[in-house]
Amino acid sequence: MTMNPTLQKRLDVLHAEASRDKERWEARVRDEDGLVRLGEFFLAMTPDEGRMLYILALARNAQRVVEFGASFGISSLYLAAALGETNGHLITTEVHPDKCVALRKSFDEAGVSDQVTLLEGDARETLRDVEGPIDMLVLDGWKSMYLPVFELLRARLAPGALIVADNIFHDGSAAYLEMIRSSESGLVSSISGDMGLSYLPS
Repeated sequence: MTMNPTLQKRLDVLHAEASRDKERWEARVRDEDGLVRLGEFFLAMTPDEGRMLYILALARNAQRVVEFGASFGISSLYLAAALGETNGHLITTEVHPDKCVALRKSFDEAGVSDQVTLLEGDARETLRDVEGPIDMLVLDGWKSMYLPVFELLRARLAPGALIVADNIFHDGSAAYLEMIRSSESGLVSSISGDMGLSYLPS
């Protein structure tokens, strides 16, 4: 996999930071309500998972990719790397304001800002007016929203679209997992490790 050195340098920094998530979790920085603040966690894809996204976007020759849940942008950068080769565009979403600030910085430093549109806020609202056709949909945000986001965008998915869902066995993903396993879904799906891959036939 050959990648722009500037983009690769930014990915290396983010992967190194993501590796500290366990340390952050063990520190359990809690707010006054006793809840763990997830906004500081990377919750990132591994390098192998990122390369898989890159390969899938290239193989699909994707022109428009929508990502639900950018976090700090590791998966976004792998997608942007592929879309730089296909002359495509990434629309990504993130609800945490601090992460959005960091994302914009990463996209600038990686040199991909022109290829990426960041939508800040609740994806059920920010993705409502996104135009199709969507060649690839990546679900990696709040797990219980996988199915609502998919249903929101389904009519705008291109024939032959790919849908990638990370953490497919998380309790919050159960409704989405049940849907893609259903014979009535209209999708061809496969699960490898903790990731679900679906294909929308023409």
